[in-house]
Amino acid sequence: MLEAFGGVWGMVDTTVPGLVFVLIYTINRDIHTAAIASLALTAVLAVARLVRRQTLKHALSGVFGVAFGAIFAMMSGDAKNFYLPGMLYTLGLAVAYIVSALCRFPLIGVLLGPMLKENLSWRTRNPGRFRAYTKSTWAWGLILFAKSAVLFPLYWWGDATQLGWVKVALGIPPFLLCVYLTWIFLAKAPPPIDVIAEMEAEETAERAAKNGAAPADGVARDAVVTTGAEPRQPGQARHRR
Repeated sequence: MLEAFGGVWGMVDTTVPGLVFVLIYTINRDIHTAAIASLALTAVLAVARLVRRQTLKHALSGVFGVAFGAIFAMMSGDAKNFYLPGMLYTLGLAVAYIVSALCRFPLIGVLLGPMLKENLSWRTRNPGRFRAYTKSTWAWGLILFAKSAVLFPLYWWGDATQLGWVKVALGIPPFLLCVYLTWIFLAKAPPPIDVIAEMEAEETAERAAKNGAAPADGVARDAVVTTGAEPRQPGQARHRR
């Protein structure tokens, strides 16, 4: 479950660059140095993923987030803007989770369904898992919305160091709480329907049916070729020389 949402490396990609930025900015109050250092670290993490042959999905999202934040901070001269793209992304994700749950198309089910080989079968064939995915989606939406409710007032009325340290502190714990609640809800739900195995079984049955009809025709043709005679009709006398 943890790996499905990025795993340990995903937490590193999304947390460590922000930690480096706030640490350097707290020491020397230089936005450019802090931004460049965090961006360089993000690039190093992406290269490390390439070396380890891991997926770059989370690493690339971290690179783009840090890059946008670094550009905003350096152009505006306000260190708080380094965190603004990530905060807007978190708020948008919270809204998307809540809206999808209200529309009865929970995003957690959409994300995890293909990974668990059930695709979207839970929507029509497995009501227990549908409820579990809905609860999980509500949990993600509300927890991320609560995180945004803490960060945005600090962005408006706090200083950059306060915002930075609080954002780092709220990076991993809410994520782990969301993953844990998702695991709890799904552990109590019925098992997934393996639609991939069903499709493979249907294909195997179709091939077996086709192969079962072919040998009979082949045997008849082989018999004609082997004997060198035409098949006799019922009641037809055997011709002798």
